[in-house]
Amino acid sequence: QVVILALLLYPVLRSLALQLHAALTGGYVSGTHSIAFINCLNEQIAKDIARAIMDKKLAAYVNILPKSLALYSWKGELEESTEILLLVKTRTSKIGELSNYVRSIHPFEIPEIISLPIDQGNPLYFKWIEESVPRD
Repeated sequence: QVVILALLLYPVLRSLALQLHAALTGGYVSGTHSIAFINCLNEQIAKDIARAIMDKKLAAYVNILPKSLALYSWKGELEESTEILLLVKTRTSKIGELSNYVRSIHPFEIPEIISLPIDQGNPLYFKWIEESVPRD
């Protein structure tokens, strides 16, 4: 029971520890923010998804990158298409909610939604992300 309780409380305790560390050191805690990558079929779908993400306050900033060529294996066949890439800047704590939401509105059967934690960067930019994306 103690192990289960510890696992359930881990996200809360980790969040509190990160906040305490940042408050005491005045520095950035690596991994507090993330960049999510989301591929879209075309520019209109990319804009619609980006706006929906922003309306839900799941991100502070979304880049919509121009067409890129994509090669991938789908149902045993090599496929080729053009796609638009979204770069979504947000709190790491929002990645799960972001992923669930995008899956619910994305037209792909299995949309690409992956994220990487941000290791370092401009502290003022991170502060702006925190102001733009509400805490859990």
